Amino acid sequence: MEIVVGISGASGSLLAVKLLENLPKESTVVIISKNAAQIMREETGKTLEDIRNLARKVYDNEDMNVDIASGTHRFDAMVIVPCSTSTLAKIACGIGDNLITRVASVALKERRKLIVVPRETPLSTVTLKRMHELSLMGAVIMPPVPAFYLGQRTVEDVAEYIAGKVLDQLGIEHNLYKTYEP
Repeated sequence: MEIVVGISGASGSLLAVKLLENLPKESTVVIISKNAAQIMREETGKTLEDIRNLARKVYDNEDMNVDIASGTHRFDAMVIVPCSTSTLAKIACGIGDNLITRVASVALKERRKLIVVPRETPLSTVTLKRMHELSLMGAVIMPPVPAFYLGQRTVEDVAEYIAGKVLDQLGIEHNLYKTYEP
């Protein structure tokens, strides 16, 4: 199984870190934008080298001449976490002007799983329309909403819960949160 993780320049990079810490390194490929790398340093203290240690391969978002940019390269799923509203809108409109948006376009056209974790609030009407369009195209739209009933107390708890929900969508076992039991 090969999972592509796109990290765009939105706040919430801890969500990407928690997901990467729980994906099998040997089957994980990362695309990270320059803004995302800067935001990650500011929000988590993690560097590009730290991300390289969590994945088999890391691509720069501007490098379009790579295998995963082609529909002939097989990957199983793509997760964009966090996903800026700009990235989300580009994907919904079919704009593949960087590696994240190009690979997302490949995922959609090849009918591969695409999970988008948008990080914005409140949501504009334009963003809601683009989310709706992506959902109709088969993408999973997963805003990072905490489940307060599970007893999450810290931002780290919330990030682990969101990472666990993404892993659920990918069919990957984890123990990041306990299931609800009344």
